[in-house]
Amino acid sequence: MPIRLLSLATAFVTLPVTLSPVPGHPSPATGQTQAAAVAITNVSVIPMDRERVLANQTVVVQGGRITSVGPAGGPVPAGATVVDGRGKFLIPGLAEMHAHVPGGQAPPELVERVLSLFVLNGVTTIRSMLGDPLHLRLRAQIASGERLGPRFVASGGPSFSGNSASSPGVAMQLVRDQKAAGYDLLKIHPGVPRAAFDSMAATARQLGIPFAGHVPLDVGYHRALEARYSTIDHIDGFLEAILRDGAPVTSAQSQFFGINLVEHVDEAKIVPLARATRAAGVAIVPTEGFLVGRYGTLPADSLVARPEMRYWLPNQVNQWANDKRNTDAQVPAATRARFLELRRKVLKALQDEGVLLLLGSDAPQLWDVPGFSIPRELGYYVDAGLTPYQALATGTINVARFFGWEAESGTIAQGK
Repeated sequence: MPIRLLSLATAFVTLPVTLSPVPGHPSPATGQTQAAAVAITNVSVIPMDRERVLANQTVVVQGGRITSVGPAGGPVPAGATVVDGRGKFLIPGLAEMHAHVPGGQAPPELVERVLSLFVLNGVTTIRSMLGDPLHLRLRAQIASGERLGPRFVASGGPSFSGNSASSPGVAMQLVRDQKAAGYDLLKIHPGVPRAAFDSMAATARQLGIPFAGHVPLDVGYHRALEARYSTIDHIDGFLEAILRDGAPVTSAQSQFFGINLVEHVDEAKIVPLARATRAAGVAIVPTEGFLVGRYGTLPADSLVARPEMRYWLPNQVNQWANDKRNTDAQVPAATRARFLELRRKVLKALQDEGVLLLLGSDAPQLWDVPGFSIPRELGYYVDAGLTPYQALATGTINVARFFGWEAESGTIAQGK
């Protein structure tokens, strides 16, 4: 049975919880908090174990686990909160695999807002990709139930960049420090010199800590595959790697994910490079929303008018609008359209060749309000040619497989 993504994006089953907009915006209606047990009745379940929809089901959740899934009319625990799911779809919790959470220098209320916005939009796992010591405390507090938030996977800080990891010795020590601090992974930013990257990768392998993120120009996509990134985010480095032979520009001249290279690529190289990505076992976090927001056809005023912007910081929304206006003025519309067309082709090839795709939007960056950006991100994957089921898999079962969590998450089933 086909799944309509629009229905999923607009009719998730969510529990009513109060979160006020940023001051100056109208407040939503006040709701109630979640009871110990919840029974979602008369709902269409998309279990994600395979492509199917289970109509007219009752799902009971208690103590953080699904206790039963079955036809509507089954037993409901006494005192449970009953949610009428009629006309709605129930899916597993989604992941944001390229999230940004404020650090210890940010106001505590902003940290709370980011974590809450993820959870209230059905995002139950985040991988934070710009580390801070505060994140280690947040990870522990969320895991213990002390704080509301999604399951928190924390990258180390500072990230590896041309400034923080400028030499092999500095890079190796940074790996040791972040491993000892207890971070889950290392974040790679642009600018890391090749020698420093090679030392970082070797040390990370020795200590058993994965690394992920950008592909520095001095490293390149092929070396990134060889070094076994756990994930390459933003599909970074791909356009540089498919430049046609004899092109008048080089990968070293790339600007912002290859926007200036779009007329010089060889599309025949896309599928072989996608196959090489699969063979290397490297997963991809696309963050299409980040690029579509910057290079898409919607003007700044239309983006500012999105309803979720009332939940985000007005000064940052204004900055995003200025960036969009400047980008539209400086980058020809044909170049922007070609760039996004190429990314859709690459994304579809990665899916077709069996690369593990993981849902991520880079929130909160450039029009990606935490949580709200995830359904839109799923839509961009469908625009690229993925089926709705394949798109949903990027944020559910694929994430469970990536982390080895299949026994407890990724699908809707008793005990999950």
